[in-house]
Amino acid sequence: YRPIIDSFRVFSKPDSSLYIKSSSIPSGESICPSTGKACSCVGREVHSNGSSADDTTVGKCRPVSYSDIDGSFYSEKEFIFPPELLLRNNLPLKLCGFCGIKWYRPLKLEHLLHLKLIHPEAKLVVGNTEVGIEINFKNARYPIIISATHVTELNVLSVQDNGIDIGSSVRLAKLQEFLKKVVAERDIEETSSCRAISDQLKWFAGKQVKNVASVGGNICTASPISDLNPLWIAARAEFLIVNSKGSIRAVPAKDFFVGYRKVDLAHGEILLSVFLPWNRRFEFVKEFKQSHRREDDIALVNAGMRVHLEEECAC
Repeated sequence: YRPIIDSFRVFSKPDSSLYIKSSSIPSGESICPSTGKACSCVGREVHSNGSSADDTTVGKCRPVSYSDIDGSFYSEKEFIFPPELLLRNNLPLKLCGFCGIKWYRPLKLEHLLHLKLIHPEAKLVVGNTEVGIEINFKNARYPIIISATHVTELNVLSVQDNGIDIGSSVRLAKLQEFLKKVVAERDIEETSSCRAISDQLKWFAGKQVKNVASVGGNICTASPISDLNPLWIAARAEFLIVNSKGSIRAVPAKDFFVGYRKVDLAHGEILLSVFLPWNRRFEFVKEFKQSHRREDDIALVNAGMRVHLEEECAC
């Protein structure tokens, strides 16, 4: 905690009234309110030039000026993301680790499907937020790991005439921002499902997790306490599944989950994308989550609800 305390000190000054004078301690010293022991820090007045009244340098405790806070103190430009990394071409990777573990990062869907065909037991990862926990805390062992982060076909986010296509590798944070944009631009009657999913994502884990966790990873984990899976079912979403031959089949979300952490995926198949249809007139979708804490906590109860009202003519 010392670095935290030192950080706060630059925004504060000592309160002399908290220090207790005593005849049993040397002159110039007081009883420190933090330690209960004799100290001389109450007599040191910190100046803006970084030195105390007795010329002892205390740079860590230098009061922060306004120019330091707003950034005008700095003469150099702010750091930018390295252009070399922006211009760097992605490459397919194969890494070998301890105990024969192999890690692949294909760039094309056909290469990913080929790897899945020859390694049907391989584990697909994007953010590694679930598999990483299984390996580090549950002693799970996956000798073959395939990263689907850079497969273009799995990172699609597009608006169609009848709904939205969401690639399985799309990060949850990116999906949340995309849905906010869709809700702002489309007719309110079409986007009830989009609003419900976006609102649920507000309370889905922390920002760091959402920045790396993917749509497909959350679906295929098939967690019984998933925040999103009840909503996919309520919103009449369809999951598009592709096999090693490139054949695609569509499965309604309500039929995809076949048991506890079991999904309708055969060997060699992967989740390609999610299709989220627009809502009909007088159709409403709503999310619900109850947990011990409002943010960054697993759910006690999750729900996705949909109601479709029929308009009747008054005779």
